Amino acid sequence: MTRYELAWWYLGNVLEYFLQMLPCMLVGLVGFLLLRPFRRRRLQGKGLVSSAPREIALLLFVMFCAGLISLTLFPANLWSWVNAWLLNRDYWTMVWSHRTLESFYPTWEETMAGLPHLPDMLQPFQEIRRALEHMSPWLMFMLLGNIAMFVPLGFFPALLWRGWKWWKTVLLGCGCSCAIEFIQFFIGRSTDIDDVILNTTGALLGFVLWGLCRGLFPRLTEAFHCKSKGEVSQWTN
Repeated sequence: MTRYELAWWYLGNVLEYFLQMLPCMLVGLVGFLLLRPFRRRRLQGKGLVSSAPREIALLLFVMFCAGLISLTLFPANLWSWVNAWLLNRDYWTMVWSHRTLESFYPTWEETMAGLPHLPDMLQPFQEIRRALEHMSPWLMFMLLGNIAMFVPLGFFPALLWRGWKWWKTVLLGCGCSCAIEFIQFFIGRSTDIDDVILNTTGALLGFVLWGLCRGLFPRLTEAFHCKSKGEVSQWTN
């Protein structure tokens, strides 16, 4: 595979995962819009104002979290099946019509059959080492993807909320990843401690990225914080 072909292969996989995120991202969008009036009244009661840039960034974060849920807390390929049914019935008939919703979820017996493999799953750096040794496109895609998909989880909280610390990012990234890995064991997905390591690393990189943005554009990053009405007047003058 040439570099050009490899780049297109990676891009195709990224697009496929984005399409799987899209249904839940749209649910996140609807939820954000429905709750926005209640949020505005709550902020007004505290004498605070949320700027347009902050609202856009918060919307992106909500949609990302919803998309992350669709990728991690549902069985593999479930959303490809749903998307095909909604958007391309011919393709669904040809490829996915033999599947039912229940078939994506393992039986209790199948889940319990994975218990003897838990010690291997909890050995750190096994999958990371395998990816780096073999350098196969799929293993590297999964390694980099596990890092990249948690970068927003470290970036957006630091951007949106004052006083966010690096250790909060580590706790958030590690806690969310542990919860995901725990749930994935029961829905027929692979569970591995290396995913927790990679996800937490990605969240920490997101915090570092925010720190770089704050250092380079301090006035811009301040625009993403809630402000009192007095601060808004000073900001606009």
